[in-house]
Amino acid sequence: MAKLPSDIVTVVASALREDVGNGDLTARLVPEDSVAIANIVTRDDAVICGIAWVNEVFRQLCPEIIIDWHVLDGQTVHSGQEICRLKGPTRELLTGERTALNFLQTLSGTATVTRHYVDMLGDLPCKILDTRKTVPGLRTAQKYAVACGGGSNHRMGLYDAILLKENHITAAGSITTAVTRAKDTGVKVQVEVETLDELREAVDAAADAILLDNFTLEDMQAAVEITAGRSKLEASGGVDKNNLLEIARTGVDYISIGALTKHVNAIDFSMRFV
Repeated sequence: MAKLPSDIVTVVASALREDVGNGDLTARLVPEDSVAIANIVTRDDAVICGIAWVNEVFRQLCPEIIIDWHVLDGQTVHSGQEICRLKGPTRELLTGERTALNFLQTLSGTATVTRHYVDMLGDLPCKILDTRKTVPGLRTAQKYAVACGGGSNHRMGLYDAILLKENHITAAGSITTAVTRAKDTGVKVQVEVETLDELREAVDAAADAILLDNFTLEDMQAAVEITAGRSKLEASGGVDKNNLLEIARTGVDYISIGALTKHVNAIDFSMRFV
């Protein structure tokens, strides 16, 4: 099971401020002592993700709300399936509905598409990676969703790993110089390359990993042979469901897909009072 992020409380608080502001004007029309039961149902087949965020939304609004979950993060559900039941003050259930569903639909969307890509690879050893192309403010949440879908997380941000891209290399003067300086930090170093010659230089410089930017299938296969396991290889750029298997079969170690978190196809959930 993926590890929950540590910023859920603050992320949820920000989302509630955005939506509720200084109060839910419509919910105030409901009698203050009203209590309701509601369920959340999925209208799509999906991989569930976001339970902790939904729990936190209603905890911050009213700790008295009880949520009975019928599923776990990472579990597959089918259209029409009830995934949880809620009971508590009607006003707070109404106020939290949209924010809770926003988290659930977005994170489940990321987990679902990730699972689809992972399942396509079958028994191949290649792993699916996410990127930093995330929704602002939801970086940790979306990366958790990728893990729930069976994918692997790339670096969280600019602070926990080094990826030398074209402009970094140009500023340093060469791949060799850039890698040498980077390795002095003691952090794993990855280099983005666009040609086989650049690949050879990165391997000779002892880069820990090399990102093959928009390589052809033939060049990916050549890169695997040239590298011979001395550096981990990651394919990136133009990856979709039509070419995923061909890329994985070249022998690269990883395939990174920005669409996992960038092109979010939200899952359709609804909350209904019963």
